Amino acid sequence: MGLFDRISRVVKSNLNDLVSKAEDPEKILEQALLEMQEDLIQLRQGVAQAIAAQKRTEQQYKQNQNESERWDRNARLALQKGDENLARQALERKKTYLETANTLKATLDGQLTQIDTLKRNLIALESKISEAKTKKDMLKARSSAAKAQEQLQGTVGRLGTSSAMAAFERMEEKVMMQEARAQAVGELAGNDLESQFAALEAGSDVDDELAALKAQMSLGPATSSNQPSLPQANEQSTAAKSPVVDAELEDLKKQLDQL
Repeated sequence: MGLFDRISRVVKSNLNDLVSKAEDPEKILEQALLEMQEDLIQLRQGVAQAIAAQKRTEQQYKQNQNESERWDRNARLALQKGDENLARQALERKKTYLETANTLKATLDGQLTQIDTLKRNLIALESKISEAKTKKDMLKARSSAAKAQEQLQGTVGRLGTSSAMAAFERMEEKVMMQEARAQAVGELAGNDLESQFAALEAGSDVDDELAALKAQMSLGPATSSNQPSLPQANEQSTAAKSPVVDAELEDLKKQLDQL
């Protein structure tokens, strides 16, 4: 393959690609339908001209046929009168008109066949145009839907990498962090509240023990006959004031302070 052939093929392929990309289905369909309608107009004009020519040929055929018949009558009349020379001339005229009529008859038959073909083509073209109009509307609707789908997909694709979409993602992450912090604060607050209740429960146990201890050391009578009676108040006062008890109390305070 020569260099110029290769260049020619490359140029043609690029031109075909450009033409293919430039083709708009809606515009192409409109143009194609317009061309079909122009062909229909021309075909109708052709049919009308053919019919007019056929009518003219038919008139000429009838005229020559009538003239042929008239000169046939003249020839008969001349023979009846005994004038053979005049009858011969009449028959010659008859022959001329008859030949012309026969030629016109052949032309007329051809015209009628042509007109019949043109009429069938006209009906077929009208049917194709009607079908093309329906198909054009359908293809235009499909083309519009395809364009809308393509634009939608392009918009969705751009959203995936656009700064606006990235901003939404950042804000979503920020909201999730805020929710996590709020949940953590709630859990900490709940734990602190539980610890306070636990402390209250622990303090309640100590208070109960203290109350029980006070009840055991009470100056009142014993709750049961089997239990020995507690010392009298003056004995407790004396014991409380003794140096041994004071030392024990001080030692207990020190132990408590070290805890």
